[in-house]
Amino acid sequence: MKMTSTLKGITLKGSAEMVAEFFSFGINSILYQRGIYPPETFTRVTHYDMSLQLTTDPKLKNYLTNVVSQLKEWLFECTVQKFVLVITCLETNEVLERWQFDIECDKSAKEISAPREKSIKTIQDEIRSVIRQITATVTFLPLLETPCAFDLLVYTDKDLMVPDKWEESGPQIIDQSEEVRLRSFTTSIHKVNSMVAYKRTDSA
Repeated sequence: MKMTSTLKGITLKGSAEMVAEFFSFGINSILYQRGIYPPETFTRVTHYDMSLQLTTDPKLKNYLTNVVSQLKEWLFECTVQKFVLVITCLETNEVLERWQFDIECDKSAKEISAPREKSIKTIQDEIRSVIRQITATVTFLPLLETPCAFDLLVYTDKDLMVPDKWEESGPQIIDQSEEVRLRSFTTSIHKVNSMVAYKRTDSA
């Protein structure tokens, strides 16, 4: 994907594209690492100078494309505050994991169109560090021993008109959870702080 950028730095449009692309790869990584979909439904690709897994499931691909496309719009408008991936037990609907990405946006970028002085390579290096951490979480997250489903929640500015295909949802919080803060990255227009909360196991 060609980024909207200049030699001098990054624009609001380019920043929105980069952050949306991060979420596309990030969601795929979480779904693969946590075994929400069978490993054979993923294909290996190289991006950010690292190996990543992308779904080949047609329904899931279509769903994620629509979500990321809408997210890119909201990032460009600076109206999205938080993006959450929730993993629930298919049988009981209990929330087992909550991957939360807080998004800070410098709204002055809407008025000032001059590119920010941050290279795309530096931003991609920061994104690579976040995705590496997502991959490494399997070393401490409890095994998901039951079939699971996932849901995506987006928190936007209150006065935003939400498209019909999106519906209102509760926060889907985990009872008795442990939280681990992951790395953040910034394009200098959008900053993304990441964390994962998971249900404590009784053996602790």
